[in-house]
Amino acid sequence: MRECGGVRLLLVEDDPSISVPLADGLRREGFEVEVAATGAQALSAPPVDLVLLDLGLPDLEGRVVCRELRSASAVPIIVVTARSDEIDRVVLLELGADDYVVKPFGFRELVARIRAVLRRTASVPGQTPSAMLEVGALKIDLRGRSVEFEGEAVVVTPKEYDLLVCLASDAGAVKTREQLMREVWDEHWWGSTKTLDVHVASLRRKLSPDVIDTVRSVGYRYADAEPS
Repeated sequence: MRECGGVRLLLVEDDPSISVPLADGLRREGFEVEVAATGAQALSAPPVDLVLLDLGLPDLEGRVVCRELRSASAVPIIVVTARSDEIDRVVLLELGADDYVVKPFGFRELVARIRAVLRRTASVPGQTPSAMLEVGALKIDLRGRSVEFEGEAVVVTPKEYDLLVCLASDAGAVKTREQLMREVWDEHWWGSTKTLDVHVASLRRKLSPDVIDTVRSVGYRYADAEPS
């Protein structure tokens, strides 16, 4: 489809019986697709707009590849996994994955998830291109999607960034778990809401433990913390 023209995807999948038809289908949808059959190829691939990462790779553990990709850039990552237990899902989100699909999955579902992740990571709805958001020690460049805290650059994942903007844009106000899942993920999110807690914990580690308050049985709020 035309709306996907110019969007570059990296498909990391070692089984040609899966990667070939999947890449062909994605190209028919208008995506530009690069295929990597190993973790090493994925890590050395040129920059793309989104990575579709299968965990069952022949050379490297999929979690390692996910972690390395995330440490190198903020590129959105959708993990494909045959493991449906909750622990694997939470760990993957902690490593920086933005979404996941469990095998077997439908092609339409996968395309919808790719588009949803791209929409969520492309811009901040309602913000002007040159907007800056400053709350105490926190400074967010909404155009460049960059974060500083106490004068230091902080590397955050796309989903951590979206969550931080959602909380900090109304600092002091309590956001319910349902609001945060709806605004940061989407209204059709089908996974566990534990992913919210995982991302809050990660932001606390990267910024400061007291910048996000837990409001028991309700949700979270961003506290207007000053530099220590």
